[in-house]
Amino acid sequence: MRPVASPARRSNAWLGMIALVSLAAVAAALVSQHVFDMQPCPWCVLQRVIFVAIAIACVIGLVIRNGLGRGLSALLVLLLSLGGAAAALWQHFVAAATASCNLTLADRIVSGLQLDSLAPEVFQARASCADAAVKVLGVPYEFFSLALFVVFALAAVRLLRR
Repeated sequence: MRPVASPARRSNAWLGMIALVSLAAVAAALVSQHVFDMQPCPWCVLQRVIFVAIAIACVIGLVIRNGLGRGLSALLVLLLSLGGAAAALWQHFVAAATASCNLTLADRIVSGLQLDSLAPEVFQARASCADAAVKVLGVPYEFFSLALFVVFALAAVRLLRR
């Protein structure tokens, strides 16, 4: 008979998995950029920032090993995931239809955090939103991010219910 994992251990496993998948999403975006020359637009870069922030939020829950820490972490993951989903949807339905997406909210956030100058190979926008509108396996690239953000939001809701 297999022992049942405690709720804390299950929460830690969920947080660890979300953090790893978030960082894997950023790694996949970097492979797309540097290997397949799919240059990111400001909204793409903002989604990378959000994935990194989600991973950091998960680490907070793994470091603060009590219900409050895990709850705070899950709440942050939920809010960031909702923001990421909104960014992906905005990129697809609004930004991709415009010739230029310079000086948008995405640009202001990334440049305000100075991430584009601190780590330009990761966080610098190098294409317009219209140019960055590509499909992978027939699916708009940003929909892969959208799917992950939705999964993370659902997982965060599950964690918050515990």
